[in-house]
Amino acid sequence: MFATMESLALLDLSDELSAMILSSEEANNYLKKKQALQNPETQAKIQAFAKVKEAYEEVERFGRYHPDYKEVTRKTRALKRELDMDEGIAAFRRAETDLQNLLDEISLLLAGAVSPNIKVPTGNPFFEQKSACSSGGCGSGGSCGCSA
Repeated sequence: MFATMESLALLDLSDELSAMILSSEEANNYLKKKQALQNPETQAKIQAFAKVKEAYEEVERFGRYHPDYKEVTRKTRALKRELDMDEGIAAFRRAETDLQNLLDEISLLLAGAVSPNIKVPTGNPFFEQKSACSSGGCGSGGSCGCSA
């Protein structure tokens, strides 16, 4: 009975945390920038890139021996550059990164609250995992699992 009540309490707290994340500045900015991608000009660029990407994947199967390899590769790079330079897409990517950083920080805090040995794959080199080894611990690959 106690485990069930504890589980329900944890579920309630996780609902609160998700509501806080959804109402955060980062999440709101992300949703606003995602909506801005519906701009017809931006959508045309995205669709043109998707089309040339399909052609690139087909050409890539044969590599440089395909007769259209150079042309399709050049066109793919040009459209990719055009996408990267689009202000709406650049703003969306910045908002996406900000939201991901928030989620990474939360993941690290949750994992650290359970145990300092839990590894959280953030994919961001700026979030360093703190463990016994990284703070001058064993250095020889003991129970912590690191290797010298």
